[in-house]
Amino acid sequence: MVVLAASIISKSGKALASRQFVDMSRIRIEGLLAAFPKLVGTGKQHTYVETENVRYVYQPIEALYVLLITNKQSNILEDLDTLRLLSKLVPEYSPSLDEEGVCKAAFQLIFAFDEAISLGNKENVTVAQVKQNCEMESHGEKLHKLVMQSKINDTNEVMRRKVTEIEKIKIERKKTENENFGPTRTPNNFNDMNRDPVFPDIDLFPNKAKERPSAPSHAPTKGPGKRMVLSKEQKTDQFIKSLEAEGEVILEDTQLSAIQSRSSSSIPPSDPITVTIEEKLNATVKRDGGVSNFYIQGTLALQVLNDVDGFLQLQIEKQDVPGLTFKTHPNINKELFNGQQIVGAIDPNRPFPSGQNETHLVRWRIEGLDESFLPLTVNCWPSVPGNTTNVNIEYEASEMFDLQNVVISIPLPALREAPSVKQIDGEWKYDPRKSVLEWSVILIDQSNRSGSMEFSVPAADPSTFFPISVGFSALNTFSSLKVTAVRPLREGSSKYSQRVRLVTDKYEVV
Repeated sequence: MVVLAASIISKSGKALASRQFVDMSRIRIEGLLAAFPKLVGTGKQHTYVETENVRYVYQPIEALYVLLITNKQSNILEDLDTLRLLSKLVPEYSPSLDEEGVCKAAFQLIFAFDEAISLGNKENVTVAQVKQNCEMESHGEKLHKLVMQSKINDTNEVMRRKVTEIEKIKIERKKTENENFGPTRTPNNFNDMNRDPVFPDIDLFPNKAKERPSAPSHAPTKGPGKRMVLSKEQKTDQFIKSLEAEGEVILEDTQLSAIQSRSSSSIPPSDPITVTIEEKLNATVKRDGGVSNFYIQGTLALQVLNDVDGFLQLQIEKQDVPGLTFKTHPNINKELFNGQQIVGAIDPNRPFPSGQNETHLVRWRIEGLDESFLPLTVNCWPSVPGNTTNVNIEYEASEMFDLQNVVISIPLPALREAPSVKQIDGEWKYDPRKSVLEWSVILIDQSNRSGSMEFSVPAADPSTFFPISVGFSALNTFSSLKVTAVRPLREGSSKYSQRVRLVTDKYEVV
């Protein structure tokens, strides 16, 4: 046995923290520590003193002593090496090198001593390794938290979808009641007519969230309640100003109404038939290289404005992509789809539903992709030279896609002020409420396939800057699927428009 006890005491001999590595009574260790100040002489250069039974190896740190009590047969050189390691650990955990600081961090210091000394012998570890062991950072725990957060997000998405369905049912019920009590009118869409469409109103593909109903407009207040309205408006203005001071972006009612009017006016298509092809990218990329999860989900949706144009077939063109599998709606003719690449109903006498809602006809999935197929790769290099952390981030885009509205979100530690951005290709925005730095690039094409950003924050753990979230969109897809022609089966229109887009569903660098 080499080290009997490792202790931190004051110059007067008061024990502040002590860890014994052998069976030793409290009275004995207190007696040994109390006798130490009497044995230490003044004006001597050596840092050890011996008695008949034990040896004291010590090092003064301001108003304290870091003390090792060993037996006399121990190796003095190894004891001094152990003492140097403990002397470096004390400032790492104690907020101040005095009695109050050591007492506050007593348990952390004892845990650190246990990592440095095992059964009285020094472990071959460094200060950084001791800190890492005491923090007990676990990759399995992080993975478990990511899985739990993913389940929570999925549950919230299902909840929002159910709420949307309930609101839609209520609106349809109110509309039906008004029609029953109101005057007779001519049906103006396919749902008002006694026809049997191919697909029901319920979306059989739960991957796409349904459209939310627009919020009802509030009637203006009139009568004697104007004074109360003014006081509420003043309180609202004060509340909005306080949110703006905290970094929230607040839009005025006039701006919101203008945006809603522009978006609502742009939603209805001008062509009688609209085909939407959308692919969603899901990827989890490792910070050291490689991917742990990478797949593509795609859908083909049809929107027909007039019921007379519902009798049709879609001629598509697709390429053979490794790992690509298709699934068609139960009412789609699978033999026609697989043999002639035509999307059509099993019964040609039943039309596709018409109206403002889209009907999903085909969906597909691409799996088995590696890192080389990623449209955008992001590398983050944090370094801690001193009291600051310098972070260098760079992106590299593939030549397969021109990316739009690229946003790279980097989590930051809690800061008192915005980070110092030294260099950037694009624009940046700091959200103090979420403690996130957003790096945005409007368009990535041949002129800027690569870019970088450099910023600095106070000293922080490099793992604080992960996971990094990436979002973008593109006008072409992995599968290159497209509709080449619309074939009307009756007297309908063959004019159509086609929307193709690739968006990110969940893209993270962990």
